Amino acid sequence: MKVIFMGTPEFAVPALKKLHGDGQEIVLAVTQPDRPRGRGRQVSATPVKKAAIELNLPVYQPESIRTVEFIRLVQSQQPDVMVVVAFGQILPKSLLSVPPFGSINIHASLLPKYRGPAPIQWAIINEEKQTGVTTMFMDEGLDTGDILLFEKTDIFPDDTAASLYDRLAELGAALLSKTLREIHTGNLQPVRQDHQQATYAPLLKKSDGQIDWTRPAHSLDAFIRGMSPWPGAFTFYAGRRLKIFRAVPARTDVREAPGTVILGFPDELRVMTGEGALSILDIQGASGKRLPIRDFLQGNSMPPGSCFSTAC
Repeated sequence: MKVIFMGTPEFAVPALKKLHGDGQEIVLAVTQPDRPRGRGRQVSATPVKKAAIELNLPVYQPESIRTVEFIRLVQSQQPDVMVVVAFGQILPKSLLSVPPFGSINIHASLLPKYRGPAPIQWAIINEEKQTGVTTMFMDEGLDTGDILLFEKTDIFPDDTAASLYDRLAELGAALLSKTLREIHTGNLQPVRQDHQQATYAPLLKKSDGQIDWTRPAHSLDAFIRGMSPWPGAFTFYAGRRLKIFRAVPARTDVREAPGTVILGFPDELRVMTGEGALSILDIQGASGKRLPIRDFLQGNSMPPGSCFSTAC
């Protein structure tokens, strides 16, 4: 089929490559404009643009997809289907209605759960045991279209948002490939979402990463993993911001206020939570370098009784 592919981040790249490898005729790859990225704020291309250039595909980067110019461009390509993977803009009805086989989206959750921009992070933060990817026909709502296919995967105890992101990207690419094949042969029956069961996964801000030590240790373990790599889980100690990358729950009989450093093994940083303790494994201080806790403690004394919270 003739495909217009719309996507922006790394998550969309496996899907683009899979469709190209399947022999689908990708007539246009649409992605966000080049913007400043990273620490140095250097202007750089999106991952989808880089992949499309490598595959020798035509690329278009509109500031807005709601212009007459863009809609006419899409119409001129006469696509059979449009595929949208984490593009970054909601498509208007005037675009959705162009391809005869419809517009298809991959969403990184088992819809109708976790609609919205951050389904991967929130699934981990909320301690879900399972998640997955869903392909659906797009409508004018936010992840509200009829479901085509879905694929489940377990969330492992050591999964971070980064590791789950990579796994779901590959799973989504394979599911999209299957979806297009079955749409083309007329074998798919779309299923309407149960909107009563819908939940929302809101966009995360940097401030959302602050650790609330009154939460149970198992909940904070999931929170830290869900916030990794962005926006990152952080706390404050003596006025300094500390970023925590990895931690595990630890049993304790101690009763201290949440956020209090308690006695642990040598070279261990154990912090009291609302239920149990949390042993911090990887941390980043003012140096800006991620360190194993043993190395960090060599230059940063945090004796029992020290506090990471205003509550202690």
